[in-house]
Amino acid sequence: MTENKDFRIERDSMGDRQIASSAYYGIQTLRAVENFDISSIRPLSTYVDACLIIKKATAIVNGELGCIPSDISQAIVQAADEILDGKLRDQFVVDVYQAGAGTSHHMNVNEVLANRALEILGEEKGNYQRVSPNDHVNYGQSTNDVIPTAIRIGGLLALTHTLHPALSKAIAALETKAVEFQDIVKSGRTHLQDAVPVRLGDNFGGWAQILSDHQNRIYIASGDLMVLGLGGSAAGTGMNTHPQYRTRVVEVISQLMESPLEPAPHLMAAMQSMAPFVNVSGALRNLAQDLVKISHDLRLMDSGPKTGFKEIQLPPVQPGSSIMPGKYNPVMAEMTSMVCFQVMGYDHAIALAAQAGQLELNVMMPLIAYNLIHSIEILGNTIAALTQRCIEGIIANRERCLTYAEGSLALVTALNSHIGYLNAAAVAKESLETGKSLRQIVLERGLMSEGELAKVLDLEQMSAIVPLT
Repeated sequence: MTENKDFRIERDSMGDRQIASSAYYGIQTLRAVENFDISSIRPLSTYVDACLIIKKATAIVNGELGCIPSDISQAIVQAADEILDGKLRDQFVVDVYQAGAGTSHHMNVNEVLANRALEILGEEKGNYQRVSPNDHVNYGQSTNDVIPTAIRIGGLLALTHTLHPALSKAIAALETKAVEFQDIVKSGRTHLQDAVPVRLGDNFGGWAQILSDHQNRIYIASGDLMVLGLGGSAAGTGMNTHPQYRTRVVEVISQLMESPLEPAPHLMAAMQSMAPFVNVSGALRNLAQDLVKISHDLRLMDSGPKTGFKEIQLPPVQPGSSIMPGKYNPVMAEMTSMVCFQVMGYDHAIALAAQAGQLELNVMMPLIAYNLIHSIEILGNTIAALTQRCIEGIIANRERCLTYAEGSLALVTALNSHIGYLNAAAVAKESLETGKSLRQIVLERGLMSEGELAKVLDLEQMSAIVPLT
C-alpha cells in the first residue's frame, strides 16, 4: 500500500487500484460501485446499523476468546460505536442491487471499520497488515451467515423503532375517535348500497381492532427473526470459528439489542431458508391490505363536499388543485394507499427471491434485505403520518350522518320480524317509487301501530351492537 496526498493504492487478488485518500471504504467496495451503477439506492440506515451491531459483537467476542488481538478488537468496537452514533454514514455506497448474497455491502462494512480502526490505532488507512477487513473485522464470519443475521436484526430494529410505535399510536387515536363518535348514528352500507344504521364510533372502533389484530400477527411472525444463524460461517458448518463463538456472540448481540435472541438450532437451515422473512413480509402485506381498505373508507366518508357522503371531515393539510380554488383532497389517505401498494409489491419480490436459493445459499438476500426493512419503515412512517395529520383531526358531520340514517330504505329490515319479509319489501318499493317515508306507508297500510313503529324504528337501538353473552 502506497499513498500520496490525493489517493492511496490498495491491492486485492485481482490487482491494484487507486482509492481516494479521504475514503474509508476500500478496493472491494470500489469495484462494487463500478460494477453496480444500477439504481443510486444506497443501503438503508437501519440495515447498516444491523451490520455494525454484528461487527461490534463479533469483535468483542473474538477479542475475549483470543482470536484477534485485544487492541484491534477494541479499535473495531470503537469504530462501530462511532458510526452507530452517526459518523461516516456516507461511506456505505454500494447499490442495493449488487452481487448475490450481499458480499459487496458486507465488504463495504468490513473495510470502513478496518480503516477507521487503523486511524484509532494511529495507522494510515489501507494498512491492512495491521488491521484487515477480512482477517480481523471479519474473523470467523462469512457473508453467508452475516447477511441473513443482519436482515433479522434490521427487521427487529425497524419494527421496534418505527412500525410498532406507529401502530400503537394509530390504535389509540382510533379508539379515542370511537368514544368521541359513539353517539352518532349513520347509514351502514353494503355493496355500496344503503344498509341498516350503524354507529360512527363503531366504525372507528372496528378499525382500531383490525390494526390491533395485525400488530399481534406481526409480533408473532417477528419471533422467527430472533433466532440467529451467526456462527455458520461459509456453508453452515462453523468452519474457522471458535467453539464458544456461536453461543457467546448471540449473547452479546442480545445484550446490545436488549432482546432475548437465541442461536439457531441448525446453522445450515438458518442460512438457506428465507422463510422467516417471507413470514414477516406476509404479515406486513396483510396489514397493508386492510390499511388500504381503511384509507379508502376515509376517502369515501369524506367525499364531497356537496356531491358525496361528507359524513366526516378529514383535516385539510394542503391545497388540492392547481386550477380549482378552495379544493382540498384526502391526500394523507391517498398516500397511505400508494405506500401499501408498494409494500404488497415488495412482498411479491421477497417471495420470488426466497425460492430462488440453490443448495447451501440464497444469493438473492440483498433484495430481501432492502424490501423487508424498507417495507417495515415506510409502513411505520405512513401510519404515523396518517395518525398525526389525518385521524387525530377528523370531525364528524352529525347532521349529515343522521339524515342518511333516517332516509335509508334499509330501515325496513327492522320491520321483517313484525310485518314479514314480503310486506316489508312492498313497503320499501312504495317508498322508493313515491318518496313517502317508511313510517307513513306502514301506518297507512295499518301494518303496525304508531307506538309499535316508534319502538321498532328507534335508530339508537337499531344501531347498537348486540353484546357478546
